[in-house]
Amino acid sequence: MRLSGKTAIVTGGAGGIGRGITRAFVKEGASVLAVDINDEAGKALVDELGEKVRFLSVDISVEANAAKIVAAAVEAFGGVDVLVNNAHASRQAPLLETTQDMLDLSFNTGFYPTFWLMKAAHAQLAERGGSVINFASGAGINGHPTQGSYAAAKEAIRAISRVAANEWARDGINVNVISPLALTEGVESYIEANPGIEKKLLAGTPMRRFGDPEGDIGRVAVFLASEDADYMTGHTLMVDGGSVMLR
Repeated sequence: MRLSGKTAIVTGGAGGIGRGITRAFVKEGASVLAVDINDEAGKALVDELGEKVRFLSVDISVEANAAKIVAAAVEAFGGVDVLVNNAHASRQAPLLETTQDMLDLSFNTGFYPTFWLMKAAHAQLAERGGSVINFASGAGINGHPTQGSYAAAKEAIRAISRVAANEWARDGINVNVISPLALTEGVESYIEANPGIEKKLLAGTPMRRFGDPEGDIGRVAVFLASEDADYMTGHTLMVDGGSVMLR
């Protein structure tokens, strides 16, 4: 029970990697405000995990909602110890076909909400010696073709995370980043729509498998949210089976 007594906000917390993190946190004793726009998935998560989870359906692309999210967590559980910025939406296209709308979608659901929520939660996190866990992607680190808008927003998240790690260390807040490779509903749909792509994807993964959202990604998030990671900040952890090896 490494997170006993802690409260976390997890955006995109009702599906995919976010759901895996929510489950892993609750199993380690945390209370979680799962923020998502999928009401059905949110209700199912609360039914599954019980009173340790509250679900909040809200549009994170609206700046004013960041303060509302933090206030909801404080009202439900008394404070915020951990902020997990996991939610992100994007559309892929070659760079020459990438439109302003594609860039706006990626930044408005990924980078900006991450930035806004970090600012909104700062006072709570500083009061409690909290942690921020943001999400990057191998798409940005390696520059995957057709993923310009997504890669740009993910690398912007990594940049702002390093700045916060430097500025907020004196406030007792550590800020780290996870870059995952996991089998989510979205990845499964992509594989189904592109025969043969699974073999190609795994060929570049030394461990030859996709990660499990809870067992692989969620467990690393638990570590970063726990006292075990108190002396660690500003890092990107590649939780991707070896797909990207940072140097």
